[in-house]
Amino acid sequence: MSDAPTTHLEGALQDAARVLSAFMADDALLAAVLRFAQEAEATLRRGGTLLSCGNGGSMCDAMHFAEEWTGRFRGDRSAQPAIAFADAARLSCTANDMGYEEVFAREVQAFGKEGDLLLAISTSGQSPNVLRACAEAQKRGLIVVGLLGNGGGEMASIVDIPIVVPMATTSDRIQEMHIKVIHMTIELVERQMFPENYA
Repeated sequence: MSDAPTTHLEGALQDAARVLSAFMADDALLAAVLRFAQEAEATLRRGGTLLSCGNGGSMCDAMHFAEEWTGRFRGDRSAQPAIAFADAARLSCTANDMGYEEVFAREVQAFGKEGDLLLAISTSGQSPNVLRACAEAQKRGLIVVGLLGNGGGEMASIVDIPIVVPMATTSDRIQEMHIKVIHMTIELVERQMFPENYA
């Protein structure tokens, strides 16, 4: 058997490690993640809801973000209010009637209120329907966090807290860091709100 599969495996891991190292070395990025956690905690403490959206793999990450709050993360604790915009019936209804660019903005109109937080995920920072959701969220007084890549795109300049994965140019490497940010944020919030799970 050729050595190529092993070489490619090692190369993929080294590439992922370089992206992680670049993220860890960026103090501004680490500060943005801390602010994300602080805003998420503040949202929950004031009775707000954590909302999330994205397309494709980013929708999967949005769903992952929501289920960790409504289910459990490290240990048992009360369910926390979180909604991912991923209902196929609602999305297809809006796309059919109003166009795909409106699918997430319409959900913000339905569920978002002042004091909530929207996690908007886009590996390009250019997804039209996610951009529309961000604009609608800001009109309604939500805090908007952008999990982004490829320089952040247009979203980096319009969200309240941009978190742009450095160095990576492909969606797989960017999404690997996005899920790490999601997990780190949840852990940071849990350590403040449910310290008994970390005793």
